[in-house]
Amino acid sequence: MICKLEKKGIEELKATNILPQTPFWGRVKSNQGFTAKGFELTVSKDVLIHTSDTQVKIEDDLLVLIKCIDKHHCFAYVPYGPKLEPSFENQGLFLEQVSESIRPHLPSNCMFIRYDLMWKNQWAAEKDYFDESGNWLGAPSSQTQEYRVNFKTDNWNLKKSVSDVLPKNTFFLDLTLEEQELLGNMRYNTRYNVKKAISKGITVQEYGREYIADWYKLYLETAIRHNMPLQSMEYFDSILSNQDNNTKGVNVKMLMANADGKFLSSMFLVLSKERGTYLYGASANCKNNLMASYALQWESIRLAKDWGCTEYDMFGSAPNLNQTHPLRGVHVYKKGFGGNLYHRMGCWDYPYNQKLYDIYRYQELKN
Repeated sequence: MICKLEKKGIEELKATNILPQTPFWGRVKSNQGFTAKGFELTVSKDVLIHTSDTQVKIEDDLLVLIKCIDKHHCFAYVPYGPKLEPSFENQGLFLEQVSESIRPHLPSNCMFIRYDLMWKNQWAAEKDYFDESGNWLGAPSSQTQEYRVNFKTDNWNLKKSVSDVLPKNTFFLDLTLEEQELLGNMRYNTRYNVKKAISKGITVQEYGREYIADWYKLYLETAIRHNMPLQSMEYFDSILSNQDNNTKGVNVKMLMANADGKFLSSMFLVLSKERGTYLYGASANCKNNLMASYALQWESIRLAKDWGCTEYDMFGSAPNLNQTHPLRGVHVYKKGFGGNLYHRMGCWDYPYNQKLYDIYRYQELKN
C-alpha cells in the first residue's frame, strides 16, 4: 500500500534526470497558467515489484500541475511522473493507489488526474508488435490496453487518454561513449553532414536572452513550414529566465548555428542532472545545403557530454518509419545520430468524477 504522501515545496524537489519533474518545469508551467504542487511519495516496494519485501519502503518526489478549465472545474496533470516505475503487472495497481492517496490533496472540483507516463510501453517489449523490419507497430486498441493495465486494480478505473501531451517516442544516446564512438554510431549520411557543415564554416555558440527575437524568427519559420501550433516568444523567454544556473538544478543553453553572420539553426539544450534534452529546435528556410542543424546537434551532444551528462534525449519522434506519419522526417533525422528508440506508455487518466470526466473526454475527442 501507499504508506505516505506529504506536501513538499516545489523548490524542495530533488534534482532528477526527468526534466518535467523538476522545480524548473513547475516554474515554467506556472507561467502558463498551471498551479504547481510538490509531494513526497513513499511506497512499499511490493507495490512496484510483486515479489518484493513489504517492509522495504521507497521514496521519491512528485510534481503535479493543476489546470483550471473554468471557475468550477479543474484537472490534475503529472508530467512524466511518477518517476518510480513498477513492473508491467503492477502498473495499474500502483497508479490506482497513488491516485486515491493524492485525491485529498487536490481541489474538490478536480475531475480527474492525468499521468503522462514515461515508463517503457508494455507492448514495445513484445515481438508480436513489431514487423519483419523491426519497426514497432504501436500499442493495441485503448480497450485492450485498459484491460491489461487495470487487471489487478480494485476500481478498474484507469483510462487511456484521448491523446498524449509530451512526446511518447524518443531516441536516447549513450553519452558515456567517447566522441569517436558517438560519431561511429551515426548513420553514414549524418556523419557526413556533420563534417560538411563544419567544413562549410558553420559555427555554433550559446546566446543569451537578448537574442530571443532571433530565436523566435527561426522558430516562426519552422512552425509555419511544418504547420505546428505556435508558442509565444514570452514562453521561450520564460524557459531561459527560469533556469537554475547551477550544476545541481536545470541549466538551459540557447544554441545557434550561423554562417557569415546569419543564423541558420537554433535549439534549446536543457541539462538536468545527468541528462541532456533537445527540447526545442528551429531552422531557417534558406541555405539548407550548409547542413547547419547537423553541426548544431553534434555540438549540443558534445556540450551535454562535457557537462557530465550520461544520456541525451532527442525528445520526440515518430514511433516508426511509416511514410504517412507527420514526424517521419524528424524520426529519420534523429535516428541518424545513432540513438536507441524508446517508446513510452503515454497519458493515462484516473477519473474522480466519472460524469464530468466523460463530458470532458467527449470534448477532447471532438477537438
